[in-house]
Amino acid sequence: MEYTRLGTTGLQVSRIALGCMSYGNPGTGLHGWTLDEDAAQPFFRQAVEFGVTFWDTANVYQQGSSEEFIGRAIGRYSRREDIVLATKVSGKMHDGPGGKGLSRKAILEQIDASLTRLGTDYVDLYYIHRFDPDTPAEETMEALHDVVKAGKVRYLGASSMWAWQLAKLQHAAKYGGWTRFGAMQDQYNLLKREEEREMIPLCADLGVGLVPYSPQGKGRLTRPWGQQTARSDVDAVARTFDSPADQPIIEAVERVADARGVSMAQIALSWVLRNPAVSAPIVGATKPHHLADAVAALDVRLSDEEVAQLEAPYRPQSPYWY
Repeated sequence: MEYTRLGTTGLQVSRIALGCMSYGNPGTGLHGWTLDEDAAQPFFRQAVEFGVTFWDTANVYQQGSSEEFIGRAIGRYSRREDIVLATKVSGKMHDGPGGKGLSRKAILEQIDASLTRLGTDYVDLYYIHRFDPDTPAEETMEALHDVVKAGKVRYLGASSMWAWQLAKLQHAAKYGGWTRFGAMQDQYNLLKREEEREMIPLCADLGVGLVPYSPQGKGRLTRPWGQQTARSDVDAVARTFDSPADQPIIEAVERVADARGVSMAQIALSWVLRNPAVSAPIVGATKPHHLADAVAALDVRLSDEEVAQLEAPYRPQSPYWY
């Protein structure tokens, strides 16, 4: 495993992050392919064995049960001090005034609820899951700063928003003398590259480390065009990666992988890893080979010619899911 700093912070993270959206009590989330606790255990254990010590979840994943699984898994397979633990706030947890969004009430309520489920007294990285247009930036950033100063959070991150929204929040933090974001979790892969327009250059300029989700296009970049999986059959989000515009890109990944004698997953992930603004892509593991492929991608160094083949078929599209 390789390790790096998260952006320009002092926090050291593994170059691969374990995404835990796939783990939680079945029937409690949006995903029919969620793994229950027994089925999730091998992936936590495998992550520790590979040195994947950066684990990512959110309060809304399976109504908090993902956080509960992680808290117990850390006790089984590792030590709290050896894991860089990330969770998120913003999504709806209940109907009360503190059940969603980024108000001071919501942030203070939800960090305590996450810590209880995780079985810890702090998280290393606390993301705002989405921008909250109904709460002043100053209120959000001061509340986040307060949970940092209370020792409940070590670093702050943002996720899935327009570049101007991140800039607005960073500006509010700077002039309030509050903690700024050190990480941005956005979607970035060969099929979705619109973040290259503004968000990635902004993060590079500000020293904010990218922690991309879906670096393999919800799995679409890991298999030949036309092949389906259980997830792609039931996940409406995953099905958005079946656009005809995606086919030539997927076929380019397949050609490069075949020529290299490696998996398509390794090629897709190595392309994301080569971006100097990327600290650690998030990989969701539901099959034994998923983490093995991700770790192997660290040793794949794409040539300029291969990169040109992979990037040539892309056509600009509307930014996705803000």
